[in-house]
Amino acid sequence: MGHVTSPDAPSAQPGTSAPRETAEAVAAAVLAHPEVERLDGGPFGAVASYLPGHRLLGVRVGGPGEPTEVAVVVRFGTPLPALADEVAARVRAVLGPVPVDVTFADVVLPAAAEAC
Repeated sequence: MGHVTSPDAPSAQPGTSAPRETAEAVAAAVLAHPEVERLDGGPFGAVASYLPGHRLLGVRVGGPGEPTEVAVVVRFGTPLPALADEVAARVRAVLGPVPVDVTFADVVLPAAAEAC
């Protein structure tokens, strides 16, 4: 029989063990934004989902009452407040009306983005 936790149990920090499909769908939606270069683990690699066999950096799906976090490297050009709103909207398109925290780990120039 599997391990069952109570709703009052603290969630694993940092990161989350959200279902694979959920975390990967959020990652795909965020990466589909034309100004997002890549996902990033954020400070200390704390923005991550723990999936079977690997860790997905850049997405931490929040539990009840917690925000979903994404950390990204973006291309220079779009104002960051507008880009944060657009990335959060993509997350909400997958998860529904949830709070979303967006971290910009870095901003790259177009030439630097092509070299990656």
